[in-house]
Amino acid sequence: MSDLPFHHSLHVIEEQCKGCTHCMKRCPTSAIRISGGKARIYSDLCIDCGQCMAVCPNDAIEVEQDSFEQLKGFTYRVGIVPSVFFAQFPDTFSEQQICSALYESGFTHLYLSETGVDILDKIGAPEMEHELPLISNFCPSVQRLIQIRFPLLLDNMSRVRPPAQMVALFARAELGAQTDSLGIFYLTPCAAKIAQIKTEGSEDNSLFQGVINFDTAYNRVRTFLEKHKHQKSVGKPDALSFPVCTRKASQWSMVKGQSNNRSGRNLSVDEVHNVIEFLDQMEQEAENNLEFLELDACAEGCPGGILTVRNRFLTSERLRHWSMTLPKELPPSLIKRITDQSDFLAKNLYLEAPQAKGAMKLDQDIGKALYKLEKVQQILAVLPGIDCGLCGSPTCRALAQDIAKSEASIRQCVVLKLKDPKELNALGKIWGERSRGASASKDDQE
Repeated sequence: MSDLPFHHSLHVIEEQCKGCTHCMKRCPTSAIRISGGKARIYSDLCIDCGQCMAVCPNDAIEVEQDSFEQLKGFTYRVGIVPSVFFAQFPDTFSEQQICSALYESGFTHLYLSETGVDILDKIGAPEMEHELPLISNFCPSVQRLIQIRFPLLLDNMSRVRPPAQMVALFARAELGAQTDSLGIFYLTPCAAKIAQIKTEGSEDNSLFQGVINFDTAYNRVRTFLEKHKHQKSVGKPDALSFPVCTRKASQWSMVKGQSNNRSGRNLSVDEVHNVIEFLDQMEQEAENNLEFLELDACAEGCPGGILTVRNRFLTSERLRHWSMTLPKELPPSLIKRITDQSDFLAKNLYLEAPQAKGAMKLDQDIGKALYKLEKVQQILAVLPGIDCGLCGSPTCRALAQDIAKSEASIRQCVVLKLKDPKELNALGKIWGERSRGASASKDDQE
């Protein structure tokens, strides 16, 4: 893994931000603060899950967008499309029509992202030595979450390339084009995938030349389909370009899409707050007898991605329905294509071990970290503990940690500023009396 800075896909539009704290309170990693009446994202804590964007009432958080215009810079323009993209559309549009619209948008070749699941099955992909339970590396937000907050679990992470990367390698091997004439673009429902692809030195950055958001692609395709709704397809792309995968693989991005196809005891957990709660407990338990964990930052998995346009439950239903029309086995022609590239794919099967980021540490020096931890406890004894967020931090603990790291001041606590007895009495009626024991000052007692 590169030590270069992580590229984040989410940004605050200051002109639209009102400092309402919705994003700060929703952020699962306490990566947001309010300063000067505007939200600020701490890049070392952000996992690009998009929870902040989902709850912002002022549309003040934007996600990075790549344009279809970028396709023009390449002779061969490959689109790697997750199956959940097709489930964004109502049943009135066929998969063939959607593919035709994507070709008209500029792609010369299309591959299903989930074909990577079938590639891994065909070439064989044994896991490297790891701790149990094995944790899927499919969700980029979860991977970054573990790097930041649960580094002791990094040895549990799968090292086998995720399906989209395998398909990118497969496409590059098949087309045999020069690097400067081949552009591979990923269509994503996920802000975290944008961050991965845009981060210099990352595996995704070396494989993909661009990433196009689901909502952008959907709007373009839907506009085209409405104009050509009576045509089954447009143009005559060759057979190589039509994407296909097995029934099992098509459900990979849904909740239980991975765990349902594994033997042994396994568990699926979706929605990032649930994932954090589970991993917190997992760190405390010496044994849980699980062999595999499928963890998704989005509710319902990729159908609930921040960049999807359709209700996640309807998306899941259509994806299941569509999967039943797919073959249980790959067609012989695709099996041969995979076999032809198997040597190259097998040599590029594994990822480097993910590295801990240490963003949750109070200090890199253990002695200083322990001193700051003691300071945090002392500050918490003074703070009201009501997590009101008026100080610009999501919780009293977050404020105490910021103060211990000299990144904030205790003067930011609005409650402590209210020294008027009448105001204190009013607060007592709202929040209840809270004894501070030995830390209470003489003035407080009076």
